[in-house]
Amino acid sequence: MARTIYVVAGEVSGDIHAAELMQGMLAEDPELIFVGLGGPEMQKISGQSIENWLDQSAVMGVVEVLKHYSFFKEKLHKTIDSVVELQPSLLLMVDYPGFNLRLAAAVKKQASQIKIAQYVCPQVWAWKKGRIPKIATCVDYLLCLFPFEPQLFEGLDIDARFVGNPLVDELEAEREAVERTDRLVGLFPGSREKEVETLFPMMLETARRLHCDYPDVVYEVPGATPQLTEKLRSMIAEASFPDSLKITLTEGGGRSLMQRAHCGVIASGTATLEASYFGMPYCLVYKLAWSTFLVAKLVVKIKFIGIINILAGREIVKELIQSEAEPNQVIAELEVFLKDPAAAQHTRDELLETSKQLGDVGVSVRAARTVLEWVEK
Repeated sequence: MARTIYVVAGEVSGDIHAAELMQGMLAEDPELIFVGLGGPEMQKISGQSIENWLDQSAVMGVVEVLKHYSFFKEKLHKTIDSVVELQPSLLLMVDYPGFNLRLAAAVKKQASQIKIAQYVCPQVWAWKKGRIPKIATCVDYLLCLFPFEPQLFEGLDIDARFVGNPLVDELEAEREAVERTDRLVGLFPGSREKEVETLFPMMLETARRLHCDYPDVVYEVPGATPQLTEKLRSMIAEASFPDSLKITLTEGGGRSLMQRAHCGVIASGTATLEASYFGMPYCLVYKLAWSTFLVAKLVVKIKFIGIINILAGREIVKELIQSEAEPNQVIAELEVFLKDPAAAQHTRDELLETSKQLGDVGVSVRAARTVLEWVEK
């Protein structure tokens, strides 16, 4: 008899991770049936039994979520009813903790016999550690992407396992046999418009000042989307650089640049982990509205924000936050790598060694087999 897995993902990354996991599970058991909420990648696997709701679900920030409160409330109640009525072999939730953990709590209350698994551990190690026991009361199984996460749940009634980070498979697929260009600096201003507006002018001013002492250094900027690429193009044009200062703008190509550049400046986010995996020395920059930053300081209880520093337990790459994210301090960090090849190589070696903690390739296969093991219990 075919088993039904109810899958819920609410963001683009979750749609991709869920699709890879579903594909891995089908390779082991072709008769599995998937239903639920997700996006186009999941639909490629299971067709219209997966509802594509990403246009509505993938909103960012407290204000945007509040604007859509009635939609999320209605969708949550409908999903609860659907899961309880269907009685699937497993409710498989992928990331998206704000919605999914509420779903899990309600389903566990109404139909405790339904097994519930979460793929991607909520970042309870960074904030709201009080949620750890609550997660254990409504989630039976937890697939973790970082090796330090399972120990957070020791002694609780939850099977938490580290399976590796799916980013490893993605990055290995894009690895290139290229040599680094000694005087190439990568500028990575982020994948969201607000990040670009906040950080890219600072990066451009850094390049302008650095050009005075290092006229042979060239710069490359990857635009995360076509829209952001055009925005970056106009910002570069408005900066009115001298012809001798070379800044190349590309649409996409960030991971390629990370393998070719001597060093870089990167907005905090997944890109910093990607650059670390490829061994590109960099400094991390991050700015929030001051009101948001002050609130974040109250709730975020970690020493570092860069995941590579968190994995290492020390500062491998410099984190320049808020007022520290300014041209002179960025230049000071870049100069270390530009002046001293040995220092750049040392940082490169540390990044590569620490990145090994993300696990080996074949994450989706390991994750799929683990989930099927839970289904069959």
